[in-house]
Amino acid sequence: MVIIQSYLIAVLMCVITMLCWGSWANTQKMASKKWAFQLFYWDYSLGVLILSLILAFTMGSSGEEGRGFLADLAQADGSAIGSALLGGAVFNIANLLIVVAINIAGMAVAFPIGIGLALVIGVVVNYVATPLGNPVILFIGVSLVAVAILIDAIVYKKHSGGKASGTTKGIVISILGGILMGFFYRFVAASMVTDFAVPEAGKLTPYTASVIFALGLLISNFVWNTFFMYKPVSGEKATYKDYIKKGDTKLHLIGILGGMIWSLGMTFSIIASEQAGYAISYGLGQGATLIAALWGVFIWKEFGKAEGLKGMLVAMFLFFLVGLGMIIAARLI
Repeated sequence: MVIIQSYLIAVLMCVITMLCWGSWANTQKMASKKWAFQLFYWDYSLGVLILSLILAFTMGSSGEEGRGFLADLAQADGSAIGSALLGGAVFNIANLLIVVAINIAGMAVAFPIGIGLALVIGVVVNYVATPLGNPVILFIGVSLVAVAILIDAIVYKKHSGGKASGTTKGIVISILGGILMGFFYRFVAASMVTDFAVPEAGKLTPYTASVIFALGLLISNFVWNTFFMYKPVSGEKATYKDYIKKGDTKLHLIGILGGMIWSLGMTFSIIASEQAGYAISYGLGQGATLIAALWGVFIWKEFGKAEGLKGMLVAMFLFFLVGLGMIIAARLI
């Protein structure tokens, strides 16, 4: 399988993860006017699995080091498979909550609050499990990102005048989704081998872990997403009949594309984790908050002209950038 031996390449892969994780929700925004997010999410889930399989049968099945995808899958033990499946299920409910929050409060709010909180929790959880990097530099960087999250929430509250009916609901759902999101990566990491080039028996290589994770996401969708379809927190009820009758090829392809974008980021993140460490790899990937906020502010105009708030928006982005820079530096100092 294809593995990397350089921290610099690992950082570049994490930057790709950040771009993917911060951009996939644009596909949901594109489809939302014609397509309930619950219906979009079925195609998204399929896209995650499709891309993980493509990478497993290409990058995960070539090269001279490690184990090929099918051989790795055949030797995996139940605990490793179960851990990766659980990671997919936990991610799924967390992500659905954040998608609901995007529907209510917009990308520029739901991502910085939900995914930003997930960054803080995820870095702490993964660093405790696998300490790698300078903890002082790492956690200062995470703290700066947390400040950026707080600024973002303040800006949104001021922009809405505190009167928007969905403001409180959107923030609460973002927080709940963020807490759950902070733990899914640890379950995937626990399923994986420690040495990608010479993998131990029973555990999964990153490509196989990505596929099992995607299966956990898709299978759990029959529980989590079915609930949101028939008991929606936001918007109208959707049914399986709607998915068959109302969706055209374009809408289905948009959802699948969104899942494939996110899945590319996930696989690259866990490939990079051997060199970067799980805490840094996850933390950099969750810099997606910055990318999503940029989309929300400049493309989707979710803050409008934001009169009197431009200085706070600039401060938010600066805190994010400096924080992410320190997370990268934590492995070098």
